[in-house]
Amino acid sequence: MRRPIILALCLGGTVALTACNKNPDAEVQRALKDVNVIDESNLSDIMLTVGDPNEAVSYFARTAEQNPDRIDLKRGLAKSLVRAGRPAEAVPVWRATVAMSDATNDDRVDLADALIRSNEWKEAEIELNKVPPTHETFERYRLEAMIADSKKNWKKADSFYEIAAGLTTKPAGVLNNWGFSKLTRGDAAGAETLFVQALTFDPTKFTTKNNLVLARGAQRKYQLPVVEMNQSERAELLYTLALTAIKQNDVQVGKQLLREAVDTHPQHFEAAARSLAALES
Repeated sequence: MRRPIILALCLGGTVALTACNKNPDAEVQRALKDVNVIDESNLSDIMLTVGDPNEAVSYFARTAEQNPDRIDLKRGLAKSLVRAGRPAEAVPVWRATVAMSDATNDDRVDLADALIRSNEWKEAEIELNKVPPTHETFERYRLEAMIADSKKNWKKADSFYEIAAGLTTKPAGVLNNWGFSKLTRGDAAGAETLFVQALTFDPTKFTTKNNLVLARGAQRKYQLPVVEMNQSERAELLYTLALTAIKQNDVQVGKQLLREAVDTHPQHFEAAARSLAALES
């Protein structure tokens, strides 16, 4: 009586084993596909960060064409186009991305960013207005501030810049933009404060140093600020300060600053030397 039971168990085990090995090739292909997806994700991350932007565009364009339903590949293509300095080409890709069912609010914000880079300010504002107010991110408020700035709505711009600066651990860029906005409005003192704040977060940014010198020069503060700078940067900043002084009819101060710039630069400073020669002649 026991042998039929044992036989039945053995046969049952054989059936189960056969089922597991029914299509080993399919299992292998599925496993390889999973590995490929992981490899693809790693490659995508590399392409979006340290890879050459134009190579990234080629990679994502090719891969997205092969996988038209993959929203991550469309995002990668759009972001790569922006990194490559081709925002106008990124706009239709972002539009296709936001039209997909699994698109996010961040995708629409990125579309607005590409539109601003393409000088399509009105369209960018329309897209940002579609983003719900509950979506409170640094990128969203940074763009809102820029749009308010372009419309000379200073009160709203200041509010958005302040919110954006509070939503990131790296506010140097937005503080610099805010400072430049203040400078264009004629608030040089307010701009100076913001440029100084920006440099506390990123003391290496030459653009911010140059803007700080412009803000100080506009107030007739013709001494370089105490910031981190190398010899070449010092010469360039002296040159900026000199031009600012000359534009404000402080010509003698400008000449002296030009001389300092020429003497400071580790190489021949053609622009400063030419400006100095023109003034002295």
